[in-house]
Amino acid sequence: MSEDNFKCGYIAIIGRPNVGKSTLLNHILGLKLSITSRKPQTTRHQILGVKNVDAGQFIFVDTPGIHSGGGRAINRYMNRAASSVIHDVDVILFLVQALKWTDEDQLVLNKLQQVEAPVVLLVNKVDKVAEKDQLLPFLAQMSEKYDFRNILPISAKQGDNLQELQDYILSLLPVNPPYFQGDEYTDRSVRFLVAEIIREKLVRELGKELPYQTTVEIEQYKDEEKLTRINALILVETKGQKVIVIGDKGARLKSIGTKARKDIEALIGRKVFLQLWVKVKAGWSDSEASLRSLGYDAD
Repeated sequence: MSEDNFKCGYIAIIGRPNVGKSTLLNHILGLKLSITSRKPQTTRHQILGVKNVDAGQFIFVDTPGIHSGGGRAINRYMNRAASSVIHDVDVILFLVQALKWTDEDQLVLNKLQQVEAPVVLLVNKVDKVAEKDQLLPFLAQMSEKYDFRNILPISAKQGDNLQELQDYILSLLPVNPPYFQGDEYTDRSVRFLVAEIIREKLVRELGKELPYQTTVEIEQYKDEEKLTRINALILVETKGQKVIVIGDKGARLKSIGTKARKDIEALIGRKVFLQLWVKVKAGWSDSEASLRSLGYDAD
């Protein structure tokens, strides 16, 4: 394709928590950019991921799940981060789970009433639908809820229909030169990605025990001759939470660190010395000032 026909644009991935947005982004990019877990609200920030093909450049924006629990400052932040993007993109991908429509799905749909960009409904997790004849009636119900540009059944985890999805997105993107260089895959810093890797291991290691009032701050990131030295601070809100994260004789914190170090080494391509500390910072997740100081900076 000639440069005159090259396409480039922004694509928002939105939906309620835990519907597969980050899994979708990672599968399309062919690399792990957004952290994932089975726990809702794992994604807290807008994550930008770039994919280049011969005919164009996709700039995906993964967002936190839009949810109704807006009592704490961090929940309000996540809703703002997700909602702010929908008026500034070229295409919107709205993910829902096959055969399941919730009040939070409706909350997302309500936010789409004023958007100008085409909205593509992605019905995810179709691989888990045992009775396939139930899918067509569900798709018909979805088509009555909104004037979607298209409705596509997919499996973000298995990759079903993702090539067809990308071809369709490309048809919707405007003609533009690429906004990012060919070797750029995100606008996020390595320090940010490292902190997210550590937070993912926290979520996965602790499961239901993990309080939402945890975050990770990189205190030192230093490239030395033979390795990269990283000191990271895990912030919690109570002494009890600190005990949970550290575990018996430090075993849990050590396990988190070991798993995170392996992923960080894979990310940056060199040996890593990772040191984790746990610190109590009371009320950080319900303080706008604390959130800003920790990099939660959505308008």
